Amino acid sequence: MAEKLLERKDMDPAYMWNLTKIYKDDNGFEEEFKTLKKDAEKIGSFKGTLKDADGVRSFLDWQTDFNNRLSRMVIYSELRKSEDTRADEAKSISMRAENFMYSVFTQLSFAEPELLSHSEEELRNIIDDTKVAEYKTILERIFDKKKHTLSEAEERIAAAYGEVLESPGNIFRNLDDADMTFESVQDEKGEEHELNGANFTTLEASTDRVLRKNAYEKYYAGYKNHINTFAATMSANVTRDVVTSDLRKFDSARQMSMAEERVPEQVYDNLIDAVRRHMPDMHRYVRLRKKLLGVDKLHFYDVYAPLLHEEPKMYTFEEAKELLYKTVSVYGGDYLDTVKKGVGDGWIDAFPNKGKEGGAYSSGSFLTDPYIMMNFTGTLDSVSTLVHEMGHSMHTHYSCTTQPAQYSDYTLFVAEVASTCNENLLIENLLADEKDPKARLELLNQYLENFKGTVYRQTMFAEFEKKAHEASKNGEALTPQKLCDIYGKLNEDYFGPDMVIDDEIRYEWARIPHFYRPFYVYKYATSYCASVALSEGIRKEAAGEASGNIKKYIEFLSMGSSLDPVDELRHAGVDFNTPEPVDRALEKFARVLDEAEKCAELIG
Repeated sequence: MAEKLLERKDMDPAYMWNLTKIYKDDNGFEEEFKTLKKDAEKIGSFKGTLKDADGVRSFLDWQTDFNNRLSRMVIYSELRKSEDTRADEAKSISMRAENFMYSVFTQLSFAEPELLSHSEEELRNIIDDTKVAEYKTILERIFDKKKHTLSEAEERIAAAYGEVLESPGNIFRNLDDADMTFESVQDEKGEEHELNGANFTTLEASTDRVLRKNAYEKYYAGYKNHINTFAATMSANVTRDVVTSDLRKFDSARQMSMAEERVPEQVYDNLIDAVRRHMPDMHRYVRLRKKLLGVDKLHFYDVYAPLLHEEPKMYTFEEAKELLYKTVSVYGGDYLDTVKKGVGDGWIDAFPNKGKEGGAYSSGSFLTDPYIMMNFTGTLDSVSTLVHEMGHSMHTHYSCTTQPAQYSDYTLFVAEVASTCNENLLIENLLADEKDPKARLELLNQYLENFKGTVYRQTMFAEFEKKAHEASKNGEALTPQKLCDIYGKLNEDYFGPDMVIDDEIRYEWARIPHFYRPFYVYKYATSYCASVALSEGIRKEAAGEASGNIKKYIEFLSMGSSLDPVDELRHAGVDFNTPEPVDRALEKFARVLDEAEKCAELIG
């Protein structure tokens, strides 16, 4: 029998995060909440004061301090909720913090329209005044919004509906994390295994094909049984984006989303076009997997199975930490020392427990440590997740300790670069120490899976999102059938003729949380492509074949949002104004695949 999950109270504190560094307990949250509610009463006094540089500076100073404390409170509430999504007290804290946050956004909604009510000349004079020099980049970005900003009354209405507009995502998360249950599944020996969101990927990586098939079918049966609700939340989410973009005079929701970070839409299209150019290599990888597994038909429940019919190597969490330290040591002593200190100081909540949120994430702010939530299961994928999330956390650490508060939060466009750069370095280190062809093939497959999951798969998600938005904007209803048809056809394109397109895969879109953050998923793919170039440069410097790459990389981690994200990456040596980063990354994929095919020939 598989080991059952424990209740949160029965977990070992040594492997749980330490939130007492934020607040001693929930009473600290309540005290902060009361203080912020009282301080928020001052917001109204700023209305009508944004007439000159003095007024703007006074407001931005106050807002920056207030937002720092608000972020600390919201992050604490989110972390508490993640511990056990069933717990009423934690859900209450999270809901109250979120409601208050949106009420503050509503009250602050006067600021941008008031600033943008000035003529271009008046606003330019304010921006160029030395009194607001510390906020000049922020003000320049506000200036860009002038033609997309509504009147003060309209902005207030839009802000007031902020919580309502987040409802599709909130409903999805409650259904997916807390309410979804799955039947237990049997392996080839008839033994029962618990099935849930946290262990699904582990079961899919089993050498037992009967177990994989049963888990796959029962898991997606759960989504199929609720597909009307998932389609309703997805449709509402897309409609929100389309309507909002129309109101703000954007050509599309995608244009609106990408304008927030000043990323050209061409980057999105270049990504999809480049990935489709390199699709034959993805199909070649599918054929290799089919051959190595020795199956007549390759199904989606085979895509995570060990290639050599052997149980995958398992790691203790202590071994995972040592691999983490070895991976990041290439960056230098300060980076490594900070990682070790963070691990010892309770940054990480490592293991799954009953009710714990699935997946993994890193969350931190200017006034908190960066915390890592994960569900470690001992696989190489779990080790990679630890290394990945620490990349996020160190990006947060460097940004928050280098930049002033107003520029400490880096943009989503670069958010996955540091994490996937770490993943690449982990695999390269493991390959460098491994000579056995079988073991090397497993590692090469992990590398290929990283490419598949982060470039090909996320680009497929990006196409799905693009097509869903286009259909909605054209007046088509996003019914379950429509969404499943779009998703099924994309799987045919991306995985090729050697993959059986099981009916269950048509429902997979329903379990993807990132669709509730508009046009976010493509950034995983672009970030990974950037990380391939950066990790290759870092490895060359470590080998004495180059210089300056690590310095530029740490500088990139330290930039926060002080520059536009495309410019930050250009500083580090990656230029997304062209499709070159995507082409170079997928050329690397092809080289890794070449080596995997050679290893397959050696082992017969």
